Amino acid sequence: MKLKEVMAALEALGSESVKRLWLKHGAKEPFFGVKIGDLKPLARKLKGRQALAIELYATGNGDAQYLAGMIADGAQMTRAQLQQWADTAAWRMIAGTIVPWIASEHPDGFALAQSWTSSPHEHVAIAGWHALGALVTILPDDRLPLKDLGALLTRVEKSLPAAPDRVRQAMNYYIIACGTYVTPLGDAAIATSRRVGKVHVDVGDTDCKIPEAESYILKSRRGAPIAPKRKTVRC
Repeated sequence: MKLKEVMAALEALGSESVKRLWLKHGAKEPFFGVKIGDLKPLARKLKGRQALAIELYATGNGDAQYLAGMIADGAQMTRAQLQQWADTAAWRMIAGTIVPWIASEHPDGFALAQSWTSSPHEHVAIAGWHALGALVTILPDDRLPLKDLGALLTRVEKSLPAAPDRVRQAMNYYIIACGTYVTPLGDAAIATSRRVGKVHVDVGDTDCKIPEAESYILKSRRGAPIAPKRKTVRC
């Protein structure tokens, strides 16, 4: 399948009800309103089509960008391509899922993610904090820059209250990821969550809830001192 055919297939899978739902969650035009589950069979057919993934993402269509992330291999992308994906994410779901997935597979993922957290552009900052959370979830602790990650926890504590709504949500996710998966930072993450307190985010006309970090960390550990690393953050 070529780009035009894939876009036609996405359009055929779209529905007004899903589109209305995504709009409530902050989606921006253009997009067709395709269920994630309906993207999966198409993604299986196209898996590994790296050039097609780049073309799909460049359309700016939200559904096409999500599909692009499902079929792309982040390790094969250049830093410039990763930066472009962060800069041009169609909406915050792409910034908070697809871009972090891809960044977590790239050798320079940490450096890019750390730089993104300082961006004045909300979607890029969201991508940065979520990418950091993805990296600590999958990489062994001895491959993590623990000193830098600890400093980022301190930065979260200081800057979270004044950050934009969805950046606060992404920072909260970073605390949770560190506390759940990084042994040397587990106690520090819980201490940070206590000092930060409950993170409040305007979720609009949705049923979304922002988890309280400490209780979520302890639940995710399932009684263990720390949770085992995951093979991937893709879902």
